[in-house]
Amino acid sequence: MNKSLQKAIDAVEGQENLASAIGCSQSMISYWLHKAKKGVPSEYCLPIEQATSGKIRREQLRPDVFGVAQ
Repeated sequence: MNKSLQKAIDAVEGQENLASAIGCSQSMISYWLHKAKKGVPSEYCLPIEQATSGKIRREQLRPDVFGVAQ
C-alpha cells in the first residue's frame, strides 16, 4: 500500500473525492493505492499536491522522480 497516497485520500476524505479533484476514476486511485508497482503516475503528483493543499507533496508520492522530500 502506498502510505503517502493513503494520506492524500484521507486529506480529501475519500478516493472518490480525490479522483474527482484530479480528473481520474476512483478505480485508478484504488489501483495506484494497492497494486501499482511505482505508485502514482508522475503526471498526477502535482494535481494531488494541489488537491490536498500541499499536505501531501509530489516528492512524497514519487521520490524516484521528484527527489526526496526535505
